[in-house]
Amino acid sequence: MKKTADKSPTLDSLMDEMQQMRGELQRFIERTNQVHIQSIVSGLKNDYAALISKNHIEQAHDCLSSRMIHDCVMHDTCFKIFLDFLTATSSHIKEGKITDEIVEDYKTQLKEMRKKGPYEKCDTCFQEVNRLFEKQIDLMQSLGILDRQECAVPVTDYPDEKIVSEIVEPIASPIRFQILQAVSSETRTFSDLSHLTKLRGGNLLFHIKKLQEAGMIIQRHERGDYVITEKGFRVLSSIREIYCILCKTPLSL
Repeated sequence: MKKTADKSPTLDSLMDEMQQMRGELQRFIERTNQVHIQSIVSGLKNDYAALISKNHIEQAHDCLSSRMIHDCVMHDTCFKIFLDFLTATSSHIKEGKITDEIVEDYKTQLKEMRKKGPYEKCDTCFQEVNRLFEKQIDLMQSLGILDRQECAVPVTDYPDEKIVSEIVEPIASPIRFQILQAVSSETRTFSDLSHLTKLRGGNLLFHIKKLQEAGMIIQRHERGDYVITEKGFRVLSSIREIYCILCKTPLSL
């Protein structure tokens, strides 16, 4: 019995060492696979960047064609200017790199162009350009082309009432969030939104007004289609990012 007892610690030690070796081997495999996957992803980005960029320009052309104000003397001129702008911004997808400073410079260019717009209805066209531009930026961030800088404002310094009233409260309703998602992909009529939400008349108008007052959607013209604004698109994109992070990370209460 004593002989068996003497061997037990040795067997336990061997088992521990084997378990450690298995763990180290598993970590090595995971690291190797991760490097391999990163290499594949990088190659795919290079191979398909031009195709992705071209696809975005084609989408921009179609969206501008359908959503810009047509009965405007400046339509053709503005269409070319907007498409040239989106073609220039899309080129960064092919280049594979863009910085926050460049993004802010493009936003400044859009603001300067808007100042030159002589009509109130110019807002509709510029909202569409902003939406398409933000879609490009969102894609660049997803591809790792753009690394956004962390916000330097401490959590305790956020203007809580403003954030709640202008961001949180307007999208806190499932109906309003559904509407925001719907208009993010294409323009929607009141009838479209009524069919989608199963609401009619004043009940639906109440939710639409909430989103309009928050600056997340606009109506192209009186009795016209509803479209998402730059703010609305950015809010929706941010929520998607938060959702993806929470889905990947187990929550602990």
